[in-house]
Amino acid sequence: MCGIVGVVSTAPVNQLIYDALLLLQHRGQDAAGIVTQQERKFFMHKAKGMVKDVFRTRNMRALPGNVGLGQVRYPTAGNASSEEEAQPFYVNAPFGIVMVHNGNLTNAKQLRRELADNDHRHTNTESDSEVLLNVLAHEIGRASSGAPLESKDIFEAVRAVHKRIKGSYSVIALIAGYGLLAFRDPFGIRPLCMGRGADGSIMLASESVALEGTSQVFERDIAPGEAIFVHNDGRIESQQCSEKSQLNPCVFEYVYLARPDSTMDGISVYQARLNMGETLAKRVVSMVPPNEIDAVIPIPESSRPSAMQLAQLLGKPYREGFVKNRYVGRTFIMPGQGARKKSVRQKLNAIGSEFKGRNVLLVDDSIVRGTTSKEIVQMARDAGANKVYLASAAPPVRHPNVYGIDMPTRSELVAHGRTVEEIRQVIGCDALIYQDVDAMKQAVGKINAQVDGFEASCFDGIYITGDISDEEVTALNEGRNRGSEEESEDTSRLSLPNAQDN
Repeated sequence: MCGIVGVVSTAPVNQLIYDALLLLQHRGQDAAGIVTQQERKFFMHKAKGMVKDVFRTRNMRALPGNVGLGQVRYPTAGNASSEEEAQPFYVNAPFGIVMVHNGNLTNAKQLRRELADNDHRHTNTESDSEVLLNVLAHEIGRASSGAPLESKDIFEAVRAVHKRIKGSYSVIALIAGYGLLAFRDPFGIRPLCMGRGADGSIMLASESVALEGTSQVFERDIAPGEAIFVHNDGRIESQQCSEKSQLNPCVFEYVYLARPDSTMDGISVYQARLNMGETLAKRVVSMVPPNEIDAVIPIPESSRPSAMQLAQLLGKPYREGFVKNRYVGRTFIMPGQGARKKSVRQKLNAIGSEFKGRNVLLVDDSIVRGTTSKEIVQMARDAGANKVYLASAAPPVRHPNVYGIDMPTRSELVAHGRTVEEIRQVIGCDALIYQDVDAMKQAVGKINAQVDGFEASCFDGIYITGDISDEEVTALNEGRNRGSEEESEDTSRLSLPNAQDN
């Protein structure tokens, strides 16, 4: 997952893009980058790290211009340790194009061969985003045929891109001297929306919170398969560029990835999580008598809405039993199991009075590896809990995700090949309650009837792009270069300690 933003304005955009990236920091903390354009020249700064650390005053002063884009990166393809793979990416021909991308291409390996053998274009990193940029650049060059670029050429190029690439992608690109291009994959897997400022500025971003937090007025979501072209003077043209499109957003955005104060594809993330808590309550009642539960305790941060709704429906006290240290490093890059466990203890601390002598129901947004869940259950016991029940607002994660979420391989998923009872034994809780897949989809989908369905492959094993087999899932996982000893931790711990509260 990544966060992307693009702006066309009549005033300098460097600060506006910086502020928007801060609001999208929860979508990626590995690297950040901004590029601006003044006249026909690009000015770029990117590096590994958080937005506040990557950009200093001297860097911001070196980013002039009224048009630009930016990205915060959480890598799911390529090399996480490579600073060269921080975005934006740039190619000088045709015209000069810079691009940011959120998503994951499932046919990047094939495309890389095509680029070299047929298009005679060179890629210098393992990033699928660089592949996507070169495919786009090649198609723009072919559509324009060496003549000055026109809008029809841009839309023709995007149509060709849709036919060539597979996977998930929300893209914002800047074409030197012409304007800003944005488009979304035909399934709408990864989010993208547009808004306007009082000064006439136009912003495209991954989440509505980036617009609202920078005083832009949310206008609409970009439709699946749609392309938007914003001219340098602010004129907007749009066109549907996919022969067949349908809205199937990633359901994990609503489970965990997105900020609760965002609205994506007409669905309030906060309301979606409340609804998931409501359906989860029915599952809890069927497995654990409410009179055996003394308190409902969320595992911070994104499980809170579900836990609150669940507690209200059960008629049980909602309690904050864990305090989160907002300044500790991420557990999922700690080498080795011992270091990971130590970091979980450093990140979360139990309030003993909320656990001692009680039967507690812990609520988490999801359970992926199970290592964090096991440690948290033990923390509750160490704090004096009599019984520890665990409920997940999401169904069991049994399959890897190939569309831009860094899921472990099948063998590392605690739910893969295990029954719920076997998972409960691994985690060590007294009862384990999972959300139902169909109930989750209905809980989120009823907020907006215009949604055709959801990309929920990590739960149901259905890869909606239709090009993914078991062998290809294995190959995609093996192709990930995560650095020397870096290990992905439980995805429910993906964000930084304060990511959901930025």
